[in-house]
Amino acid sequence: MPSHRLRGALFLAPLALYIAVFFGYPLATNVGMSFREYTAASFYTGEAPFTGLDNYARLLGDPLFAKTLGNTVLFTVGSLVFQFGIGLALAVFFQRRFPLNGVLRSLLLVPWLLPLVVSGTVWRWIYDQEYGVLNQALLGLSGAVERLTGWAPLGGGGIAWLSSTDIALTSVVIANVWVGIPFNMVILYGGLQNIPRHLYEAAELDGAGPWQRFRHITWPLLRPVTAVVLMLGLVYTLKVFDVIMVLTNGGPANASHTLTTWSYQISFTELDFGAGAAAGNVLILIALAFALVYLRSGRTADERGAR
Repeated sequence: MPSHRLRGALFLAPLALYIAVFFGYPLATNVGMSFREYTAASFYTGEAPFTGLDNYARLLGDPLFAKTLGNTVLFTVGSLVFQFGIGLALAVFFQRRFPLNGVLRSLLLVPWLLPLVVSGTVWRWIYDQEYGVLNQALLGLSGAVERLTGWAPLGGGGIAWLSSTDIALTSVVIANVWVGIPFNMVILYGGLQNIPRHLYEAAELDGAGPWQRFRHITWPLLRPVTAVVLMLGLVYTLKVFDVIMVLTNGGPANASHTLTTWSYQISFTELDFGAGAAAGNVLILIALAFALVYLRSGRTADERGAR
């Protein structure tokens, strides 16, 4: 028995070492930094006085914290709802057999395969107020409406997708939804493939329509996969950084800042590394809370199944 335990420990040692070096050490360092007055001068003097919870108090007392937290919630919820909804619709659609099915599914993976910096740059070109393809298409549509009715919806000018405080966050959400749809579609499509076909055939013989088959067969049997997709999507969306920075850099007037971009701004623009670390820890706590809720719900479901 001891030899079996020793072999098991040896197999686990590389994983434990990896977690300790690449996750545990950075996390512990970040937590320690959040309790100190760590600025650019600290790199030269080596002095970082202990301040306790002062960084967290300043962070929570900053008027921008509530706005940033609200933006994070809106960005995360908006992205998850549309990524999952469109991804599920596409997964159900591609269950049908038709010519070029595989080719189209492969093409839909492109947004997921591209580096996020590239995706953000593409959407920045699309959103360009003067020459972007989106505004050009809308202006053409507006011109057609004006010729027919005499009313120009856009008034001859393009929409300021990235420079308007009212719609900058919405523009970033749209870009992030585009990036995340393929992931949702692929995982949900795999889950749909595992549902026995004879259940649909039996339901169809009983007179169940498409909506009834989806409601009573597809959705209940897809719930375990749905929980995984939503949890992974939540963690991924909470830490989205590249797309926001490339598109808006958190602006205009902090209108599209989330906790990730705000933490970056505090640390590397304002050079207040202690407060930036505190903002990062708040984000980690939020992600950890959702992870615990997910694990708890999964355990409850297993216990019900066992009964």
